[in-house]
Amino acid sequence: MHENKLLQVKPAMQVVTEFFAALTSRDLNAVCGCFAEQLDWHIPGNQTIAPWLGERRSRREVREFYELLWADTEALSGRIDHLAVDVNTVITSGHFETRMLKTGKVFKSLFFMEITVSDGLIVKYRLLEDSFGLVLALTT
Repeated sequence: MHENKLLQVKPAMQVVTEFFAALTSRDLNAVCGCFAEQLDWHIPGNQTIAPWLGERRSRREVREFYELLWADTEALSGRIDHLAVDVNTVITSGHFETRMLKTGKVFKSLFFMEITVSDGLIVKYRLLEDSFGLVLALTT
């Protein structure tokens, strides 16, 4: 007799918690494992100065994002001030500090993030930060 099992899907908050934990430890495989194969990703800003910014459409491109970002930056601190969940979407706001390795400057910014989860994976990712401050931190 064939047994039917319901697929257990992680709730959005659990996926986002795992994503933040993977980011904190800079575990690239774990970070990428939080994303769907195809997704809608956008971080606006000057891609000429910060090539990791812009749109991404696949898990492979998310990996490239973190490889570029982590090769050029050193995370100093970060905190989430607010978090709200609406069914499958998580909105966060907070602050972070990052050292730009090419200039040695520290970039301090508030951020707002929108993450949408479907079938236990991130399918939409938006990050807003101080893009003007980022340009200043990356230029001498």
